[in-house]
Amino acid sequence: MNQRYLSIDFFRGLTIAFMIIVNTPGTGEFVYAPLRHAVWHGCTFTDLVFPSFMFIIGVSMWFSFGKFDRKWSAQAGLKILRRTALLFLIGLILNNFPFVWENWDTWRIMGVPQWLALGYGIASVMVLTYDKRVLIGLSAAFLLLYWGILNWFVLPWDDPYQAAGSAVLQLDRWLFGEAHLYKELVAPGVRISFDPEGVLSTLPAIVTVILGWLSGELMASRSRQKNLLVRDLLLFGVVCGFAGLAWDLFFPINKKLWTSSYVLYAGGLSMIIFALSIWIIDIKGWRKGAGFFLSFGANSLFAYFLSEALIMILYSITWGETNAKDWIYTTVFQSLAPTQIGSFLFAIAYMLVCWLVCRWLFVRKIFIKI
Repeated sequence: MNQRYLSIDFFRGLTIAFMIIVNTPGTGEFVYAPLRHAVWHGCTFTDLVFPSFMFIIGVSMWFSFGKFDRKWSAQAGLKILRRTALLFLIGLILNNFPFVWENWDTWRIMGVPQWLALGYGIASVMVLTYDKRVLIGLSAAFLLLYWGILNWFVLPWDDPYQAAGSAVLQLDRWLFGEAHLYKELVAPGVRISFDPEGVLSTLPAIVTVILGWLSGELMASRSRQKNLLVRDLLLFGVVCGFAGLAWDLFFPINKKLWTSSYVLYAGGLSMIIFALSIWIIDIKGWRKGAGFFLSFGANSLFAYFLSEALIMILYSITWGETNAKDWIYTTVFQSLAPTQIGSFLFAIAYMLVCWLVCRWLFVRKIFIKI
């Protein structure tokens, strides 16, 4: 089925390419404007990359779980547990890579792979246990429950939708301690101990994965009617997107809190972009340039882990007060173009280095499953 929908690998590769570009600017001081995250409330183009990847994970789950007849079994449960544990472990290692056995007292516990692990693991159990109607009902309940929790468990003098007094921070601080949290930018020039991949915000993130699963189910039901599939994905995407915008009036769209309005808004846009990918790749048969993203899409998780590990290695190679990453940026890219443009060129070049590795694997049909 995946061969009939090259758009899945294309979309997955597209998100990975942008994730690498967004995560590795030449310097955080100068970030190319279109690649900036919203500081707190709001949503930029960059804020759509991570939920799009979680969405396409859900789509892929529909097809990969076909071997288990999309029903819960001990065999399926073992695979889910193994993959969840492996993703979480890799994330923990990456948080302190390459100094894995140092800095125990400040080792960050959560992170992107850990969040993917929890979202994938819990969503997998749900989709193999419940039918579509129940999944939709549970998704709605999760989004409403999260809204309620943020409002109920907040210090009396704090804004429930700000970092400092949010239920997300309170739970993470209680579970891990402040020293093990990420230092997040929560206002211009202000960083505090707050994890944008918090334990509590995993709850709405599960819904992002389920939206992908439901889209995969729709793809299966429209496998012989791809034009109708595109129409339906566009329709549901527009409905979810506008629902998210409407909810934003009461529950602000916010990536770092992964608010329920953000889930619907970003999920809707993911459906729309995915529908366009299906129309371009699978219906119109356009292939020029698509192979670039297919190379990333075929080994998407490996590509992400490679990008995170390699940049940490460059940071760890030091002489005096300089590290290899900063030396490359300053010597090569800052001399080519100052400030934002040079930073952007570094991000593009770094992404291409990762792509070369993935291209080599793709040409040799080597697929690293995680």
